[in-house]
Amino acid sequence: MNSPPGRLAQLDVLRGIAVFGILLVNIWGYAWGTLSVRYGTLPAHAPWQDQAAIFLVAAFAEFKFYPIFAFLFGAGFALHTRSLRRQLDSWPAAQAAYRRRLRWLLLFGLIHGFFIWSGDVLASYALGGMLILRLAPGRLARIRNLAWLLAGGFLLFMALLYPVSPAITAADTTRQLQEFAGRYAIYTQGSLQAVAALRVRDYGMQMLFVVVMLPHIIVLFLLGILSVRLGWLTEPRRHRQVWLRVCAVGLGLGLPFNLLAATAMLRQTIEPYQTQWNSMLFELLLYAGGPLLAAGYVASLMLAGPAMMAALTRQLAPVGRLALSNYLTQSVLGTFLLHGWGLAWGARLRPVEMLGLALAIMAGQILISRWWLARFRQGPVEALWRRLAQ
Repeated sequence: MNSPPGRLAQLDVLRGIAVFGILLVNIWGYAWGTLSVRYGTLPAHAPWQDQAAIFLVAAFAEFKFYPIFAFLFGAGFALHTRSLRRQLDSWPAAQAAYRRRLRWLLLFGLIHGFFIWSGDVLASYALGGMLILRLAPGRLARIRNLAWLLAGGFLLFMALLYPVSPAITAADTTRQLQEFAGRYAIYTQGSLQAVAALRVRDYGMQMLFVVVMLPHIIVLFLLGILSVRLGWLTEPRRHRQVWLRVCAVGLGLGLPFNLLAATAMLRQTIEPYQTQWNSMLFELLLYAGGPLLAAGYVASLMLAGPAMMAALTRQLAPVGRLALSNYLTQSVLGTFLLHGWGLAWGARLRPVEMLGLALAIMAGQILISRWWLARFRQGPVEALWRRLAQ
């Protein structure tokens, strides 16, 4: 199934990949919550399959597809505001129309975060979009300089936190693990009321974290805008040398960072009482290495040959065209399957089974997305969003 005229197949494919990559990480959050240890804990002699599942997700998915999703949001922002400006023949009118879209997206995000799952990203994207709305028609140099400034400031902020981050004692670790175990028990075995109360508290804390992460999100938006304005995403064959350099840097530097971070995360999962690993250093590795490897993924797709791109378009472009519907469906389905008020699978699934569940959801969404687009022009949530924002 090809993307319809006017849509860029490579962007739809990227959205599909990003939605599925985010699920690989979120599936653990449905069971453990967004403020707990990422992958739970494992016994010292856990089966190699469980260890491999955690290592692979940590190395190749965590903090890689969230940047791609944000980058694509920025690209979509540039394309949509350009289209609105042509249709309405006025930049202020285009601004007002897109601001309505962002307000409804913010509402969708708040409903998602408070009533379904606390790991929502839609509200943060809406807030970030509102902050950069004035930049869409701006000079390329201004956008590029702001991206460099925010990126450098954010990394400096994270680096300054490392030496002043408090040392974690064995008593601290014990207390945290007890807290995490309690949260896990509520999410995977608690009643609907207990899960809802914890989710609301978690989402409130998550929104505070979003404030800290907004500069990072905005940088990714700006990079997406630049990639459209410069033609890197819209005409990748004309910019093959750019993507070759991005691929070399992204994979060459990003892969070692992420393999080290994944090794540390697996060790923390198996040996949580070992306190010599500073969690702040782990965050630095993720914040630096994750987006680098994500850039390598994007570049690899932009460099894909016609046969490979055609195959990916048939399978993943429909998922990307229904990205918002698929993202929200994953949360509804994941919480129902794993939470205590639903089937409560989260209390008994091993890590390798959690990974298998994510893969099964992906396969189902490919089939359903293809079926849906054979009958309708848009996904259900996308159509609702468009109607409300008119």
